[in-house]
Amino acid sequence: MANVKPHLESLMKRRIFAALLLIVFTVLPAIAAESFLKPNDTVAIAGDSITEQKEYSVFIQDYLLMCQPAPNLRTTQFGWSGETAPGFLGRMANDVLWLKPSVATTCYGMNDGGYSPIDDAKAKRYKNAQRGIVQLFKGAGTRLIIIGSPGVVDADAYRNNPEQAAMYNKTLAAFRDIAQETARQEAVAFANVFDAMMAAMTKAKAKYGPKYHVAGGDGVHPDKNGQLIMAYAFLKAMGCDGNIGSITVDLAANTASASDGHKVLSSQAPTIELESSRYPFCFFGNPSSPSSTAGIIEFFPFNDDLNRLTLIVKNPGADRVKITWGQSTREFPAADLAKGVNLAAEFLDNPFCDPFRKVEQAIRAQQNYETQLHKQLMHDLPTYRNAVPEEADAIDRIAAAVQRKDAALAAASAATVIPVKHTIKIEPVK
Repeated sequence: MANVKPHLESLMKRRIFAALLLIVFTVLPAIAAESFLKPNDTVAIAGDSITEQKEYSVFIQDYLLMCQPAPNLRTTQFGWSGETAPGFLGRMANDVLWLKPSVATTCYGMNDGGYSPIDDAKAKRYKNAQRGIVQLFKGAGTRLIIIGSPGVVDADAYRNNPEQAAMYNKTLAAFRDIAQETARQEAVAFANVFDAMMAAMTKAKAKYGPKYHVAGGDGVHPDKNGQLIMAYAFLKAMGCDGNIGSITVDLAANTASASDGHKVLSSQAPTIELESSRYPFCFFGNPSSPSSTAGIIEFFPFNDDLNRLTLIVKNPGADRVKITWGQSTREFPAADLAKGVNLAAEFLDNPFCDPFRKVEQAIRAQQNYETQLHKQLMHDLPTYRNAVPEEADAIDRIAAAVQRKDAALAAASAATVIPVKHTIKIEPVK
């Protein structure tokens, strides 16, 4: 009995220490991400061929420019087909850090697994590379680092073999866990791409059937539906709160007001005219098609979490109210409008769709250039420096010139976001 008390004290100390460690590793990433996006941030989006598809990276830039979670954000994509986490680690100092990103996202693991079961060597290589990537970004002064997990392979389209898909998704889930643990240990943010895609894929296939692929027709490279889910995971990790704005109308008083980013130009019942510099995110296409963004939003909370443009109507004088926004009309219970309805979710066809497309077109031109920029122009410069060191000044001028072109394309993308005039017609249904 004499040894029981010291043993209990030792056990209690170990438990307290373990609890403190759990608190530290749970809280630190949240602390690191508290600042989230800040005005004038530069955002680097890195990944493998799924990133080089320039879909989720375009959607992220769409959101950062048009939905405006912070002013004057610049985004650059660094996708490289076939890349692994160690491959990115080896090239990032030359190919990426010239941007001096204040925010960076990574998405690796799909190729790291070798499309086969996980083993200790793969896990160790992936873990070490992820830590090395984070440490290089930290050394370069990157404030917000987001480690993204890999996504999923499609449950049906991957090798046309559900058993093979289940095998590789088990590998990808292991990489998800490593990425999350690395984020905790390094006190950086984590984007759980895997779970977001898996949950939405399960729900979408239940409605549309096994041929509705969420991770691509080849089972690996998602179409627009899966890429939107990826963008959602990263935007959530960036701390975007989703408040696009609010418009409040009192029909009895014939008054209207709007939050920042939106201006009431006139309020003559039943029509409110507004000008908005802040856009809602827009969705397009046939909902049953994987190449559409309009169908997949039913299966994950993009609009609830990231895309709320709220209309509040007071004193409508009827139990139901007809809302016309642009060319579309819908009826709502007055009680719902008193609480607020999300125009972005209720009106997929809205006055922002055409302006949204124009901005996205400019973003795609920018990101297409960026693939050439980092895979060829910047990547090959060390070879030229070694071959002709006497031309170092000329090579430096070339590096500066290609970087200036990218900055000009980014500025052109931002300049395409112009205020949109639109009207909301509010009519009591008698």
